[in-house]
Amino acid sequence: MTDLPRPLVENPVSSAGEPGADDPGQDEGPAEIRLQGVHFAYPGRPPVLRDLDLEVKAGERLGILGPSGSGKTTLLLHLNGLLEPQRGAVIVGGVKVAAPNLPLIRRWVGLVFQDPDDQLFTLTVGEDVAFGPRNLALPEEEVARRVTQSLAAVELTGFEPRHPQHLSYGERRRASLATVLAMKPRVLALDEPFAHLPPGLVAKLVALLRSQGSTLVVVSQAVFPLLALCQRWAILADGRIQAEGPVKEIAGDRELLARYGLDFSFYLEAFREVDP
Repeated sequence: MTDLPRPLVENPVSSAGEPGADDPGQDEGPAEIRLQGVHFAYPGRPPVLRDLDLEVKAGERLGILGPSGSGKTTLLLHLNGLLEPQRGAVIVGGVKVAAPNLPLIRRWVGLVFQDPDDQLFTLTVGEDVAFGPRNLALPEEEVARRVTQSLAAVELTGFEPRHPQHLSYGERRRASLATVLAMKPRVLALDEPFAHLPPGLVAKLVALLRSQGSTLVVVSQAVFPLLALCQRWAILADGRIQAEGPVKEIAGDRELLARYGLDFSFYLEAFREVDP
């Protein structure tokens, strides 16, 4: 989480590119996302995103899959302005992700990093979860309520006084998610949330994420959790969205998945061998 001043919008830009066409004052409910011709390259390296276009409907649960190094994390970091496109635009809830709008965007878009240690930085779990709401200048009673609710949602009730480094990896993953849930974001963006988690925790995390009212964008190479969680998949490779559509349609196209190293039929065949 970054230190957020009071949200301010200056000359907001709508998803159609016209100032103020959507209502930028709306502060609740899931938000639509549009990436229009987004191009980005790290210094001295080839482009990671090449004039990329993508739309995510308000309230939709989208899974983004792709080979390692395909730019999935880079795409996520554009959603709340941690990275800025060198060409094109990112628009969330009718507001362009740009410097004047970043306080509002970062209130709306909650990003859960792949490494929980990048998200937990204070001496107690409670202080980590309270950090974002306090930066919104919420009353302390509301801050405490959000801390309690968010930790309960991830099954960490009573963990407020615990030091993050004294938690297990799975507990730290859940605590990092609680820091974002406490902000009540309109968009929830997660980077490899299922990595290194046992099946039981994966099932609980999928159920929790399905229960959220936010727009959901998840990048992962864990195919089966995305099957259970998402309504639509998009495949990112060579800097562009190569295919997108309903999960059943994309997951059923073995030729497409194999082309990008995502064919998971091996696991299905192995499962049939042990449970014919």
